[in-house]
This record gives sequence, structure tokens and C-alpha cells, in this order.
Amino acid sequence: MANTEHHGRPATADDAPRPGVPAGPPRLPRTYLVWLSGALASFLGDSMLYFALGWAATAHGGAVAGLVLTAVNLPRVALLLVGGAVGDRFGARRVMIAGDSAMLVVSLLLAAFSYHLGAEPWLLITTGVLIGVVDAFYLPASGSMPRRLVGKDRLPRALALRQAGAQLITMGGGPLGGVLVGLAGLAGAALVNAVTFALVLVVLITIKSSQDLPAAGARQNVLREAADGVRVGFGDAVLRPGLLLVAAAAGCLLPVMPLLLPLLAREQHWSAGATGLVVGAQGLGMVAVTLGVVRRGPLGRPGLMAACGLMVAGLGVLALALAPDSGAALGAGLVTGLGNGLFSSHIGPLIMTVTPESHLSRIQALLTLVQSLPLLVMNNVLGNLAGLAGVTLAVAMCALAVAGTGLLALASRPLRTTRTGLEPVRKPE
Repeated sequence: MANTEHHGRPATADDAPRPGVPAGPPRLPRTYLVWLSGALASFLGDSMLYFALGWAATAHGGAVAGLVLTAVNLPRVALLLVGGAVGDRFGARRVMIAGDSAMLVVSLLLAAFSYHLGAEPWLLITTGVLIGVVDAFYLPASGSMPRRLVGKDRLPRALALRQAGAQLITMGGGPLGGVLVGLAGLAGAALVNAVTFALVLVVLITIKSSQDLPAAGARQNVLREAADGVRVGFGDAVLRPGLLLVAAAAGCLLPVMPLLLPLLAREQHWSAGATGLVVGAQGLGMVAVTLGVVRRGPLGRPGLMAACGLMVAGLGVLALALAPDSGAALGAGLVTGLGNGLFSSHIGPLIMTVTPESHLSRIQALLTLVQSLPLLVMNNVLGNLAGLAGVTLAVAMCALAVAGTGLLALASRPLRTTRTGLEPVRKPE
């Protein structure tokens, strides 16, 4: 059966099957691939700049480094819901063009000031505040773009491709940032970041505005519109458990590799190289699953797959806690990554597909918030728990929390049974 429309996006020549070519998953729209290329280039620039900012801040001591991180995170978290409401009111594309333009100016000013004056604390903190403010408006708009450019039937594959690219950049951004800082300093990193912002700005300007869904028609107070996003998110039978799953994963799964693994490695006397391989194994597992989704589409009912992914990840974290040596930890890291990839490659498309078109940016803002707040809290809780009761116990508790959350998720019938994003079941004729 020929598709003439993809949920608000007109069909193109790319959608038509080719004679002699076996039918398979429909190709992703060229517009999305162009946007994603620019977005990933910008993400790479951001990764290198964040490394450069952190490196420059540590030269002034731990207190300044902490202030710079706080300067980025505090305005970002405080303004996220407002940023989502603005994105829905004025349109995601307009908000992103404004954000990229602002960050292009910020990056150029940072390059000029750091080159002439050096990486002074006031400059680093001011830059952090500006980045945090722009992120609060930019992230919800950017997060909603796949839904605005891709039909719902292709959304899982589109998000999996974005996730795989982001994971690869995360793995390589730090090392590249280190090389760049060594060669050109903070000013050079800021200039490279400016180039990536200019690139994505050109991409956004050239994307046809017809690809963007209409902005929400409501004209309430922005704060009321932001509150309405929270109401919609936690009032929906599928969005509510989905957001709670994301919050649990952010608080108990995300801190394992960057925070608890290095502490566990020191306690078990594993080398830095072996510890890095465990992190790499986790990344490899995530990329393997997400590339499988890119190729074949969802692996099953998205809510069910997300819950199973958390249970698999929890088993991997438990194996990490009980690992007798770094070799066993390597396998545990791979299992953790497979579970994390299974979870994230299904929960993200489910949340985005179920979201009403009028609330796309607001729900993405809420999604970012329910990841950020638990992570901020649990990093401190788990760090103190590891110091008081031992790292192994802290890792084991994370494992039980993650696996237990996956089991509890199965109790939600709307989440467990939804077939959102899957091909409809065809009845025999």
C-alpha cells in the first residue's frame, strides 16, 4: 500500500519503493539527515568546548571549576520549562536559529577575550551562564526536531541514529578536545565551536519551514504554558510512567560509569586503562543496539522493551559490583550498555510519539528536567554513600534500583501494551 502522507509530512520521492529492491524499512528523509549532520557537528564542537572550559577552570582550583559547572547547569535547569513553552509558542526552528546565532556570538567573544586576556575566572563563569541560558531554550526545541522532520513510523530509527552519533561523539569528544586545547588553547576550541554553530545555523535557515509543525495556538502567560506542559506530561497514562522510568535511569544508572566505576576501580586496584575499556564496552553495547534499531526499527513494544532494557542494565551493574577482576568488569560493562541501549532507543521514541503536537518542546523540556534533577541529586548521594558504606554496596544498590524499576514498569498496562511506533497488526483476509 503506497504512503501518501507521513503524519503531517508530505511524502517525497525518497519514500517510493524502487523496482527490484526488496521492501524494507522506509528511508529517513534527506531533510532530517542534513539537519542531524549539522546537529552532530555542533555537538562535537560543544563537547570540545566543554572540555576546554573545564580544563581552563581547573587551572584556578577546584572552587572555580565547580562554579563554572554550576554556572552552566543552574540557569539551564531553572529555565528549561520556560524554554519549552517558548519553543511551542514561537516554533522550534525559530528558537534554534536564535540560539545558534547567540552561541555563535558567545563563542567568537570567548575566543577574542581569552586570546587577549587569558582564561580569567570571570570570563569562564560568564560564559557558563550564557551557555546555560541558551541551552534552556535550545535543548527542548532541538529535542523536538526529529518529530517535526520525520513521520511517526520512522521516528524510532531516526532517534536511534541520533543517539548512536551522539554516543560516538561523547566517546571521542574528550580526546579531541584535549588535542585541540593542547594545540590552540581555549581560544582555538571556541573558534572551532563557532564554526560548528555557523554550520548548523546555515542548515536551519535552508530547511523548509513547511517541515516544522505549527506552533501552539495558545497565548497564555508563558509560565502557565510551562505548567501546562507538566500537567500534560504527568497526566498521560503512557507519558507519566515513561518520564518516571527516565528519572529512575538518570538517578541510578547514569552515575555508574562516570562516578562509581572509577571509585570501584581504585578500590579493586584496576588500572586506568582497564577501567577505560569498561567504559568503552558500555558505549559499544549501546551503539550496537541503537544501530540495530536504525537498521530494523523497534525490536518490540516500546514500553515493554524499555522495561526489559532496564532489567538487563540492572543485571549488568550488579555483575559489575561483583566482578572479581577487570576482565569480568569488561563483560559487565557490555551487558550494561546493551540494556541501556535497549532502554533509551525505545523510551525516547515512545515519549516523543505520544506527545501532543502542541506540546512537543514542553515535553522535551520536561524530559530533560527529569533527567537533570535526579542526576544532580544522586551524584552527591551515591558519592557520599560510597565513602560511608563502600563502593560495592553503592553499585549494588544502583543495580537493584534499576532492575527493580524495570520490573515495576511492567505493572503499568498502558506502558507495557502500547504498540506506538510499531506497524499495525494485519488481520488475515
